[in-house]
Amino acid sequence: MAFRLTPKEDGFYELFGVSAGHLVNAAKELTNLLAVETAEERRAVVERLHDLEHLGDESTHEIMRRVNSSFITPFDREDIYALASRLDDCMDYMEEAADLVDLYQVSELPKGVAKQIEIIGRMAELTASAMPRLRSMQDLSEYWIEINRLENQADKHYRRLVANLFEHGDAIHVLKMKDIVSALEAAADAFEGVAHTVEGIAVKES
Repeated sequence: MAFRLTPKEDGFYELFGVSAGHLVNAAKELTNLLAVETAEERRAVVERLHDLEHLGDESTHEIMRRVNSSFITPFDREDIYALASRLDDCMDYMEEAADLVDLYQVSELPKGVAKQIEIIGRMAELTASAMPRLRSMQDLSEYWIEINRLENQADKHYRRLVANLFEHGDAIHVLKMKDIVSALEAAADAFEGVAHTVEGIAVKES
């Protein structure tokens, strides 16, 4: 057995998995937001998303702390920072969308929002399933290809949704809805950012 004087810190893989798991749970809460019927129910969902955002921040901070305290990392420190930040971006935009629903006291979202959230949920699941494969850097190409496809789908749906918004409702309502669907679109973009970062890491490590 070879003796390694400076073993790599492997705990990063688990931490990335934890961060991505929070994103899956956040996407489920966004789905729950579609079904609420009262302000109290809406507030409860948003509070759970706030809690998940805090957990996501804790995971990100732990990754950063571990980078700063580790002599050898599994891949470039800059890439670890970038991946942690991109995962955090996904959570921030999902929480922003939910927060806007609560702040604007929206009782009913446009029907097209359900498709946005469905796409985000699938992106979150794919991201969570990809994180353990960072250890071997194997079988990741299908992940980022599918994420890119979903992001293109999200873009097209977002444009149609915004166009439909401007055909109906008063100006204030339209602006509120546009803020919400734009935050969801930013979340989809952020998931693509994660995939691009993973692709870059895989290319470097291959």
